[in-house]
Amino acid sequence: MINKLMADAASALADVPDGAVIGIGGFGNSGVPDELINALVDRGARNLTLVSNNAGGGEVGVARLLKAGLVSKIVCSFPRAADSYVFDELYRGGHLELELVPQGSLAERLRAAGAGIGGFLTPTAFGTALADGKETRRMNGRDYVLELPLYLDYALVKAEQADRWGNLVYRKLARNFGPVMATAARCTVASIAELLPLGAIDPESVVTPNIFVHRMVLRGNTQTQELAA
Repeated sequence: MINKLMADAASALADVPDGAVIGIGGFGNSGVPDELINALVDRGARNLTLVSNNAGGGEVGVARLLKAGLVSKIVCSFPRAADSYVFDELYRGGHLELELVPQGSLAERLRAAGAGIGGFLTPTAFGTALADGKETRRMNGRDYVLELPLYLDYALVKAEQADRWGNLVYRKLARNFGPVMATAARCTVASIAELLPLGAIDPESVVTPNIFVHRMVLRGNTQTQELAA
């Protein structure tokens, strides 16, 4: 019987090795899987490459992972915000490498990885420092930059509902980046709020099909695995 629900977040992330590439879904503070991030901090794997829309704020979520000293490189679109002092201190101190990627290009690089696309051409960032070292091409009078797929070892996403097979339904902004990260990852771990029986989810509501989900953790542990039968 296929049942991807794990006992807890620690079990779901127990095999994350040093040097792994980790994608964390969410948009700003919405849709960030804090429970999974906390378990990743406890896991203690080091020299991680983190892929995220932003670098977090305060000392929670993504910022907590950075503060723990476990991340050597971050790939993101918006590293700085009013409360991103953890990122600022690490970056200015030379303790954290930054790869800045325009938001649309970041999403498309992840999508390309999941779709098996070898790369794509975009005019975004042409003529700027973000295009340095990248192949460029001129077509129909317009200049383009070649962007390559962004593959993940693990994707940590936050969903609202799931069945035991791993079909995911998201809530509002939590849908940002989570779905494309799930397709780009070798192993997707989803934090879910509600586990529903098979057949209870309208197929039209499923955003991430179960083929892209490998493990799930129930937030708060308010339900048991028997509910997934």
